[in-house]
Amino acid sequence: MSTAPPPRRPSGVREVIRYNWPLYAAGVLTAAGGWAAARHLPRPAAVLARAAAATAVAHLTVSTLATWQVYDRSGLYGFDWLPALLPDGPGTHLVVSAGLDEVSHPISARHPDARQRIADLYDPALTTEGSIRRARRHRPPAPGSVPARPDALPAGTSSLDTVFAVFAAHELRRPADRRALFAEVARTLRPGGTLLLVEHLRDAANIAAYGPGAWHFLPRAVWLRHAAEAGLRPTSERRIAGLVAAFTFRSTER
Repeated sequence: MSTAPPPRRPSGVREVIRYNWPLYAAGVLTAAGGWAAARHLPRPAAVLARAAAATAVAHLTVSTLATWQVYDRSGLYGFDWLPALLPDGPGTHLVVSAGLDEVSHPISARHPDARQRIADLYDPALTTEGSIRRARRHRPPAPGSVPARPDALPAGTSSLDTVFAVFAAHELRRPADRRALFAEVARTLRPGGTLLLVEHLRDAANIAAYGPGAWHFLPRAVWLRHAAEAGLRPTSERRIAGLVAAFTFRSTER
């Protein structure tokens, strides 16, 4: 069993801003530039410039409040919602991380007798998101993490009761890598084992909250399709803070 990392505060709005500071800086500069430019433009153009600035301010405000609600207020990383999805506990499980692991410690703290491994999929050659690179510098992998690939998870065939993929799978931007990951999950799960997938979705709620940023998320149908292709059937779905979806997929009998 892997050694649990020391307790640390999970990421909240403060960390999200820190990891995504170029996007926030661009929003602030857009707002400030629009207001400043409006003072020197003729009336029709000034109205448009102020409207653009107001839109930037509104987007920053709404997205920050949404992030605060999800990551600071909802209890997402407290995992009090987990027993409703995994009533028998995680058992022997694998935590899949794509650069920022905030799952292994709270799960091991809640289930200290459950055997845990951590698969670290982070690959700087494939990771295109600057936010993940910055998060990685700020928070190194948990002790005991095993470097892995989407098509090669560090677990034997039919050896796991549960695989956790919490905000990890969407960082695999190539569909082939996501399909490989789901196939590997299906390989490693015992008959009746569970994949717990937690993701923001590209849906109306997240588009309203995050605007164009929601296009970094994937539609619900994509996750259902990847699971079906791997032979995993959906068994439950739960919303957290209205913006995060937690799915369970069950491995079928072989």
